[in-house]
Formats: sequence, C-alpha cells, structure tokens
Amino acid sequence: MTRATTVRAVLAVAVLLVSVYITLTMSPRLGLDLQGGTRMVLQAKDSATVEADRETTDRTLEVLRQRVDSLGVAEPVLTRSGEDRIIVELPDVQDPRQAAAVIGRTAQLSFHEVLGAAPPGTDTAPEAGEKRLILPDEQGTQLDLGPVRLSGAGVKDATAFFEAQQAAGWTVKLDFHKDAGKDWTKLTGEAACHPAGDERRRVAIVLDEKVISSPQVDPSVGCQAGLPSGGTQITGSFTAKEARDLALLIKGGALPVPVEIVEQRTVGPTLGAAAIDASAQAALIGAAATALFITFVYRLFGALAAVALAAYGVISYAALVGLGVTLTLPGLAGFVLAIGMAVDANVLVFERAREECQDRPTRSLRSALTTGFQKAFSAVADSNITTLLAAGLLFFLGSGPVKGFGVTLAIGVIASMFSALVIARALTEIAAGSRFVSDYRGVNGIARPGSVRTWLTRKDPQLFRKPVQWLVISTVLVAVAVAGIVVRGVDLGVEFTGGRLVEYSTSRPVDVETARSTLADAGFGDAEITTAGDGDISVRTGKLDNDGEYALRTALATEGGETTKVRDELIGPSLGDELRRNALIALGVAVLVQLAYLAVRFRWTFAVGSVIAMVHDVVIVVGAFAWLGRPVDGIFLAALLTVIGYSVNDSVVVFDRVRELWAGNRKTPLATVARRAVLQTVPRTVNTGMGALFILVALAVLGGDSLADFALALLIGIVVGTWSSVFTAVPGALVLERTTTAPPPVPGKSSRRARAPRRDPLDNGARV
Repeated sequence: MTRATTVRAVLAVAVLLVSVYITLTMSPRLGLDLQGGTRMVLQAKDSATVEADRETTDRTLEVLRQRVDSLGVAEPVLTRSGEDRIIVELPDVQDPRQAAAVIGRTAQLSFHEVLGAAPPGTDTAPEAGEKRLILPDEQGTQLDLGPVRLSGAGVKDATAFFEAQQAAGWTVKLDFHKDAGKDWTKLTGEAACHPAGDERRRVAIVLDEKVISSPQVDPSVGCQAGLPSGGTQITGSFTAKEARDLALLIKGGALPVPVEIVEQRTVGPTLGAAAIDASAQAALIGAAATALFITFVYRLFGALAAVALAAYGVISYAALVGLGVTLTLPGLAGFVLAIGMAVDANVLVFERAREECQDRPTRSLRSALTTGFQKAFSAVADSNITTLLAAGLLFFLGSGPVKGFGVTLAIGVIASMFSALVIARALTEIAAGSRFVSDYRGVNGIARPGSVRTWLTRKDPQLFRKPVQWLVISTVLVAVAVAGIVVRGVDLGVEFTGGRLVEYSTSRPVDVETARSTLADAGFGDAEITTAGDGDISVRTGKLDNDGEYALRTALATEGGETTKVRDELIGPSLGDELRRNALIALGVAVLVQLAYLAVRFRWTFAVGSVIAMVHDVVIVVGAFAWLGRPVDGIFLAALLTVIGYSVNDSVVVFDRVRELWAGNRKTPLATVARRAVLQTVPRTVNTGMGALFILVALAVLGGDSLADFALALLIGIVVGTWSSVFTAVPGALVLERTTTAPPPVPGKSSRRARAPRRDPLDNGARV
C-alpha cells in the first residue's frame, strides 16, 4: 500500500469517526414543514412618519421577539430577511389566528384627556385646525378625545392579575418610567379639576384607536394633584386571556411601523412525520437498489463503491447536523436525491479504468485504476461545479424551504466528491493491491468491458453523419411542450399567484360537489376544491384571512365530521409577484452562469450546445407539467434548477471527452471525435442515470403528495437530460462548428485553390 493510499485511508477513517460521533450525539434541526408549526413572513410597511428601513425593521424584530417569547412557544425563530421583512417560525402552533392577532397588532397605546361626550356622527372636535379622535367607550358612548398626552413607550412594565377584593376581575397593572409617571400625574390632576360624574373627569386609555378603558379619576384626588406617578390599573371586564394579551402587547411596546403578513405556512405534525417516514423509506430502498445495481455492474469494486456510498450518507448527514442546517422537506428530498447522484464520480472512474484495461490488457489493475482516477478528475470536477452553481442559485434566489434544498444539495455534492475521491479510492486501491483481485478479472469488475460498452463496440453506430436530423427531433419535442404551455396553460401555484391553499383531513369522506356546495353556502363560492381520497380535501381561494379560514373549516366540518388542517399556505399578492419574478430571474441567471462557465472551460460552441440542451430540458419539463395539469410552485422550481445542473453535468462529461480526444489528434474530423466520445461515455450516462432513477422512483412511489411532483419533475428531467446531452448538445455544437469554420467562398473571386475540394471538419473523411 502506497503512502498516498495510506493518507487517504487515515483521512477517511478520521472523517467517518467524527461523522459517526456527530450523528449519535446531535439531533437534526427540523424545519416547520417536517416538525409541524406555523411560519410567517411579515412585511414592515411605511407609515406617515417612519420609513421602514433596516434599523426600523430591527427594532420591530425586537418588539416581536418579546411578544413571541411571552406566547410560550417552544424554540421560536425570528430573523430579518432583507431590508423590511421578518420571518417568524412558531413550532407546534397549528392555529395561527391567536399568534397573528398578537404578533401583527401595532399596539399603539396612548392616554388621552376626555373633552366630553361627542354628538353622534362627529368626526372632529369643534376647534378648527386640530385633529381629535371621536371614539366610543366601553358602553358605546362617543367620546371627544384630546391629543395624546402619554404614549405606550412610557410604560415600564405591564402585568395581568385577578383583583378579587374590589370585584374588578381581571386587571392590567401599569408601571411608568420616571418622566412618563410625571405626565400621568399631570394628566390625572387636570381631569380631577372637573366634578365627579363629568365625562371630562375621565382618562381614556386607547389601544390601536380603540378605547379599552376610560376610568373616572377617584373623587379623593384633588385638582392638579393627580394620581401617584408610580403606576395605574386598567379595568375593563377583561377575561383572563384578554388581560394577559393586553399586558403582553403593552409590555412588548408598540411596533415602530405597522406590519403585514405577506406569507403564512402551517403544516400539521402528522404530515411532517409522514414526510420524514416516506423519505427515510425512499432513501433506504433507493440506496439499496442503487448499491445492488453498481455491485452487479462493477462486481467487487462496485461493492466497495456501495460502502463509500453508505459513508457518504453518514458524512453528509453529519455535516447537515453539525452545521446546524435546518432540514426542510425539499432539503430532505435533496439529501435523498444526492445519494443517487453520488455514484456518478465512481462510475466515471470505473469506466475510465475499464477503457485503460481494454486498450492495454497487459497493464496492472492498480495502474489502470490510478489512470482512471486521473483522467476522470476533470469531468468529475466540472460536473460537480455546475451542480454547485445550481445549488448556489437555489440558495441566493430561492425562498423559504427552497433555500434549504440548495444548502443540502451543496453539502451533498461536496460530501460525494470526498467519498468518491478519498474513501472509494482508498478502498479500491487497497483491493487492487491484492493478487487474487488482480488475477481474477471476473471478480474486480473493471478488468473486463461491460455489456453496454461491448455492444456499442460491436455495433459502432454512425450517430452524427447528419446532426441536423437530431436537432429536428429535439425541436419537435420542444414544440409539443410549448403546445402544452399554450393550450393547457401553466398552473402556477399559490406561491407565484398569491392567495391561500389549505388542505384538510376529514373523518368522513366528502366528494367535490358536496364540499363545493357547502362552502358556497358559507360564502366561499369562489374556492377551488379538489379531493385526494381518504378524506383529504384541498381548498384554494383568493384573499382569505385567518378568521375566514376558521369559518371555512367550520363549514366543511358540517359534512366531513372532525376536520383537521393538514397544510396551510397563504401568500400575499405582492410577494407572489416577487417570487414569480425571482423564479424567472433564477432561471435566466442559471442559463447565463452555466454558459459563462462552460465558455471558459470549453469552446464557445460546446458551451452554446450545452445551453441549448439545458433550455430544451427546461421547456420540456414545464410543458410536461402543463399537459399533466400539475402545479408549478417553489418546489418545482427547485426541481427545475436541479434538472439544469444535471443536464449540464451530462453535457460536461461528453464534451470533456470530446476535448480530450480532439486534443490528441486535431486532424481527425470533429464529427468522428464526437461520435467516439459519445460511445465512450454512454456507459457512464446509463449507469449514473439508473442510480438516480432508483432513488426518484422510490420518492415518487413512497413520498406521497408532498414529494410526488418533485420526484416526477426530476424523473422527466433526467430522462430528457440524458437524451439532450447526446442528441441535442453535441449536434448543436457540430452545426455551430460547421457554420463558423467553413465560411462560403468570397463572391467575385475564383482560383484553382478556391475550386479545389476541401476537407469538411465535420464529415467522416468525405470530400465536398
């Protein structure tokens, strides 16, 4: 065993030990879509006097944090997003009405002098030029209130308690800051100058332009003397909950600016648990099928790659846990998907090693394996970098759970490279040093060509004699997809259109017509209703607040019995427009970034061919979803960007081989080089695609509705991407090479040299 192999083995063992320790001692941080709860995105709005900048948003965040902490929610998460948005995550909160009522209220508390009773319909006090409030008191009497004399910012503390001795019931006690206490004494002293029973002897306590209490100043208080500056009590026939909520709002303080709920997602704990179980089953079954497949194809070395694959799973999971990454449902799906894609590097190496053994049968197994790792490195690096670019776009341009998918995918890519280039290499090099493994070609798995390579060598199909024909087929496929987009339309999800999507589980099955009639009678006639069997009903509406959702659920319960909310997504129209715009930006940036990277690493014609194939794949996947009537949402966007990465990955492997072969013999026509490159890389394409398909089929079958569309989009994308990397990207590059390297003769000039037959670099030796 060489020193390099020893170093790799020691490094692999060290990383695995650390990963196992983290796995056994730390728990993953689950997103709300897996553990259940409510996620809100609040938008700070400009007020007349305050601009919602970053500093104001930070102050608003601190006020909201005090309110959320007082709600008693376990491990809430509040973070600022951008200049004027705040993300609030409340685990285990299934009914967001109470949380939204407490969190979203501006809590503008103020104390006013009462100028007297106001005539009905009066909007302002008689004094010209001074705006005053006309508000009803607790009994409905219209009060004419003077300007604000004391704001809620002067309140130091607020507590709710039950006052039994004076029969006041639940009461809120206020403690003032020093200066505010003086203002309170002055305000009550002025009110005490009016006779007992006079409306002007009252002090109005107003919360969000509603009089919550307007007590008379006690007769024992003398004129200008006022109440002590230490504090006061608010009475108002409160219930225990009302008193506690009021104390919470006052103690938390007023929000610097109003906030609006632009996004709200609620996931039931049963749905999250089912998603975890389904993903775990899909991971186990898919990984087992992938391991059996590569063991069957590559024998002993395939089994060692399966061991490295298991190590990859442990390392990537430990990285997610150790870095504190929040594992969301798309992220979990990305983790499962990366298991299937992790075999790609091993397949690339083993196929290159097979080529070395086939070209030079007498060379040692260890030498062939080392050469395979060396020659496959550039393709492995380029393909993984393109996937990392897609993951970066998901993180920076995605939102919510899609960001988690980007992080998970990036960690998976890095972990897969380590498992392939360090762990798998150490294991296979140790095995290759064994005389038994080296002598028995049927055991090691790479000393003999595979069945796919043998068949291609025997048939030697002439693929690119007429590359335009392949482009015509691809154009027809794109035309069918575009027809679906035009005829059927794209069903944009609530995330891109705004509105509300709620899924319920009922104890009694309810058909669509009954549910539609019931909800129409309750005032929800515009709701779109679908059923998924087993008592699951999906309701999609336009603008619907939390009280409306509660009324909708109550109406549905009249027919369905016990009705449980499984999932709830609310997206404001402005946020929907923004997310839709960001999705288009993400796709555009993905195309440009991949084009720039490929242009630097390869010829520009290869880069354009790869991008043409990428756009071809995107259009077909979107068109397929249009024909199938499946929704296009944020999860679909994550799948689509992953398809982009996979498509470019495949094209990179092919063009990397084209570059290598052409560099060795520039005199060989490019069409011949491209044909050889494709035939040499087809075994890798087939084997890698099969590994990913095992995982995706398991996700599609076992993942349920939550992951079915994600898996379906990737299944279509991988099949189409495999086709396009060979029959769209390569023919496109060949046509571009022909048009740029074979300019037409200059008109008006003729010479023997110009009329002589010339060599077409794209033809297989033909003369034109």
